[in-house]
Amino acid sequence: MTITGIISAIVVGLVIGALGRLVVPGRQPIPIWLTLLIGIVAAFVGGFIASALGYGNANGGFPWILLLIQVALAAVGVLVAANAYGRRRRGVMRR
Repeated sequence: MTITGIISAIVVGLVIGALGRLVVPGRQPIPIWLTLLIGIVAAFVGGFIASALGYGNANGGFPWILLLIQVALAAVGVLVAANAYGRRRRGVMRR
């Protein structure tokens, strides 16, 4: 993987994180930097999963399955982070 590939994966990860947050219904009480970090991780992991399944390269078209895997991973990550972050914050605010 080249430096260009890493930079483009980070940029795509930022978009994937935003899409993952949009997919999860309701309000997520997590900071935006955490959403972006989740998106970057989901972009990398989703790329590896799609490559392992044979959908890593789009031969003549847009990689819809790759995007779907990445957004689904980001949505799950945002949901888990929102639940964990929300519980932690609610426990502090109940005093």
